[in-house]
Amino acid sequence: MASPLHSTSDALRIGLSITRASGAVVLLHGRGASAEEIVGLAKLIGNESLAFIAPNATDGTWYPQRFLVPLGLNEPWLSSALEVVDTLVGEVHAAGLPYERIGLAGFSQGACLALEYAARHPRRYGFVAGLSGALIGPLETPRPAGDLKQTPILVACAERDAHIPLPYIERSASTLSALKAEVTKQIFPGGSHTIFPNEIEWLSQQLAQWTTSSVE
Repeated sequence: MASPLHSTSDALRIGLSITRASGAVVLLHGRGASAEEIVGLAKLIGNESLAFIAPNATDGTWYPQRFLVPLGLNEPWLSSALEVVDTLVGEVHAAGLPYERIGLAGFSQGACLALEYAARHPRRYGFVAGLSGALIGPLETPRPAGDLKQTPILVACAERDAHIPLPYIERSASTLSALKAEVTKQIFPGGSHTIFPNEIEWLSQQLAQWTTSSVE
């Protein structure tokens, strides 16, 4: 049976078209979820000037194994998932929006994917939010040098999240800081694997800055 690779063909788009929007956010759902579910985040953080794009993973899964296994065990699904993000970012940029007005936000498996994409494609983004997620691969995974140019990045998780061990949050924060991102780390009490109000507040603050600052 052929490997279930991903596509942008059924991505869900809400808000303004990217040719009319002042900014765009790519939303990445978690394992077993869908674009229809993650766009609920747009309703919490969005405003009328933005475009939101949420792709669907094949069978609701961006990659089959846990995020912390050796990278090769999640191939070729992982590379295909990263290509989906790259295609959408490229589409938005080609439509005329600067990278500084392109945000990436994901939950759980989608959070891991958003952070991993940014680390592999370092440039200045509007923001990158990893909601209950971390960089993909074992702790010792080597990372190439790069410059995220002070991109605001959120790495957040509950302290006893059964899916995301805290050392991976710490590793992600330090790695992304070394890539010259402006990292905010949020660790919440308890063990809930969910999106927290503080994360919504952080996202809303980032989008508010888009409306009060200009990009050349």
